[in-house]
Amino acid sequence: MTRVGFYIVENTDTSSRTRLALRLTEKAHKQGHRVFINSENEAQARELDELLWTFRPASFLPHALCSDDSSEQICIGWGQEPAGHDDLLINLQLSVPDFIGRFQRVAELVNQEPARLEALRHSWRHYRERGYALEEHRLPSV
Repeated sequence: MTRVGFYIVENTDTSSRTRLALRLTEKAHKQGHRVFINSENEAQARELDELLWTFRPASFLPHALCSDDSSEQICIGWGQEPAGHDDLLINLQLSVPDFIGRFQRVAELVNQEPARLEALRHSWRHYRERGYALEEHRLPSV
């Protein structure tokens, strides 16, 4: 069954979720995982595409937008079906995607913005009611 981790950052900085997504992607890639990042929209996906090349000078994370090449180790989408990916889903959308059950792990990224907190509380209830294994990871900052 899919394990769902809620990664909670104790700030309201709007870019904290993006930075956390980059860090989790890098860590998962180093451990050999295939990662699908489910962005809020195409603009955020394109921003992440650029940031994955530049966020750390010494790192290389092979990735592609899902519209370009879904065979990459790291694929960035914005709601489309993640062909070829079923290992780790990093969900930046505020709703639970229909395709989460195919993944081994799901990472939900939370900061203290009130609208995001409310949406992700709803997601927590959704997962809990369906019997998913839930984990909570509190992070001081990213």
